Amino acid sequence: MDSYRNLEEYNLEITDEVRERYSSIINEIGEDVNREGLLKTPERAAKAMLFLTQGYQQNAANILKGAMFKEDYDDMVIVKGIELYSLCEHHMLPFFGKAHIAYIPNGHIVGLSKLPRIVDVFARRLQVQERLTHDILECINDTLQPKGVAVVIEASHMCMMMRGVQKQNSVTTTSGFRGQFEKIETRNEFLKLISSDLS
Repeated sequence: MDSYRNLEEYNLEITDEVRERYSSIINEIGEDVNREGLLKTPERAAKAMLFLTQGYQQNAANILKGAMFKEDYDDMVIVKGIELYSLCEHHMLPFFGKAHIAYIPNGHIVGLSKLPRIVDVFARRLQVQERLTHDILECINDTLQPKGVAVVIEASHMCMMMRGVQKQNSVTTTSGFRGQFEKIETRNEFLKLISSDLS
């Protein structure tokens, strides 16, 4: 399943195993898994978990390679405000926010929809925001081999909001830059553009 898929298709054997584990967890925390409202919860939770981690079965580089086109354009291309939802690998609680991606082509451009799709591929795994930023950055850099790549992610983490320090308004920002974006003037242009409202 290398191409991008957004379909709720599940391996039934794996789904059954995960469902049984959720049933055990519900019982262990003191609930009655046979209560009417919880009868289908283990199955729903199993399918949700498999959907939220489907990135393990997808290949982001192949997604980009499937929509690469020769083009002489060599100025900055930016896709900003890409919604992302992921699961923190430390507590398996969601974190969510937006990714901003830019690259400077070096003979090839990529279909614009592929950038949000590779965000989804890496976000739909157990993650930390730092690695998520790095995964997206390196995939674009290695596959397109552009003159430069920049990735900024801004996200809120439920592990900080619901438990632990319980800080509801905190936002974590991570960034990565390669090639021409390591030059301060190019980086500043990118940061200015993603922070501006051009509408």
